[in-house]
Amino acid sequence: MTVRKGEEASATSSSRSNQAYEDLRDLLLRGHFAPNTRLTEAELTSMLDVSRGTVRAVLVRLVQEGYLTSEPNRGVRTRSFSVDEALAVLEAREALESALAEKAAVRATDPELDLLATICEEMSATDYVESEDVYAQLNRRFHQQIRDSARQPILARFADSLVYPLVMRQYRDMTHSSPRRTTLIEHRAILSALQTRNPEAAAAAMRHHIAIGRHSLLEQADGNHSTRGRDQQDVSAHASTLQGIDSCH
Repeated sequence: MTVRKGEEASATSSSRSNQAYEDLRDLLLRGHFAPNTRLTEAELTSMLDVSRGTVRAVLVRLVQEGYLTSEPNRGVRTRSFSVDEALAVLEAREALESALAEKAAVRATDPELDLLATICEEMSATDYVESEDVYAQLNRRFHQQIRDSARQPILARFADSLVYPLVMRQYRDMTHSSPRRTTLIEHRAILSALQTRNPEAAAAAMRHHIAIGRHSLLEQADGNHSTRGRDQQDVSAHASTLQGIDSCH
């Protein structure tokens, strides 16, 4: 009986820790905290309604996963990305997610493709401005489903480690709060390539989607002109590639 009670207590503690992790991670992804904000155990204990020990465990996990930073004498803070760091994240994401989309075109099941189509329809039906958080969550679900459908856990783990949503949240908030209006169109292009089981088109559509995101970031931040010009060329090249593939299928 004593062992059983101990097991029950351990399971309860683990459940609370996992819930606290999910809650704080969701707050970070939704931009509840500004970049480079110091997080205190006292504040989070009250906010998440858990013990300080649980908060410490959650913070360690989020630091390890790249959602937070921890430095001596500065404590735990939310991530803040320079323009160069943000661009590096998007460049890495472009390579990883296009590879995952290519795999998903071959490995996704029909029910998974139906789910991606449903997500696109939900995005279409969601009020773009008034329901920003819902729209952003659907966007994350779309990309996560492609990662799952690719059945390539190593690539997916690398993509997750980039914490891309934090980058775009930081730079999108510099000028406006809503996601790009072209996101849904780009998602439908990716979906079409997946539905036709065309790996090359799926990879090209995903590269184009993320390249536009990178160009959007540059327009909102103070990048240098040479980098900005090169990035625009990349976006145009991706668009031309995508159009060429579409015209052949």
